[in-house]
Amino acid sequence: MKLSWNLSRLNLKWLASGLLLAGLVLGGCSSSSDQILFSDNPQQSSSLTGPDATSTDATSGDLTAARFHVGDTVTVDCSGTITTIPENIQTITEDGTITLPYIGAVRAVGLTAGELQKTIHDLYVPKYYVRLTVTVSGQQRVYYIGGEVKQPGRQLYIGEVTVTKAIQSAGDFTDFANRSKVWLIRNNGQRIKVNCIKAAEDPSLDPPVYPGDQILVPRRLF
Repeated sequence: MKLSWNLSRLNLKWLASGLLLAGLVLGGCSSSSDQILFSDNPQQSSSLTGPDATSTDATSGDLTAARFHVGDTVTVDCSGTITTIPENIQTITEDGTITLPYIGAVRAVGLTAGELQKTIHDLYVPKYYVRLTVTVSGQQRVYYIGGEVKQPGRQLYIGEVTVTKAIQSAGDFTDFANRSKVWLIRNNGQRIKVNCIKAAEDPSLDPPVYPGDQILVPRRLF
């Protein structure tokens, strides 16, 4: 009777050990599966290609392709037609557009050269031409600072900039500058008087500078 009881206890121990081992194996498999299904390892994610991929400039494929701004000079060249179409050089106006024959105003601000090419092509073809090749190019963007700044001259326009920031990029004011009467002269001849003392405290008084603009810092009288 005692021997039978010992055998029963031994069988229970083996049974318990078997169940525990089975649980560990199944738990390990479950953990491995979860790691595959919910892994944040970039290698597990497929990269996007084709239309769903990140948009690029149609001409350069550059993710950081330059986009047109107000004041930029844009050259539009059309070819592939029976009659010759003259080259069209336009300056992007304050409303963000250029004006082309037949199709009128075309929005250019915020577009890359490749995107603007496609827009112009689609407006001309097939309504006005059966086939047409459009090439859009832009010139180097600059603005000018003169007068009482430490480094007057042409400044490269590399992005959005205001009058006070443009003056800082030119080495800041000289000791003789009239900071309360700075002139911003637009491409179209518009003159805007800027009080840079107040603009430093209130950004709404600090107008943007566009390519081709001029900033003139006069000398104070005393």
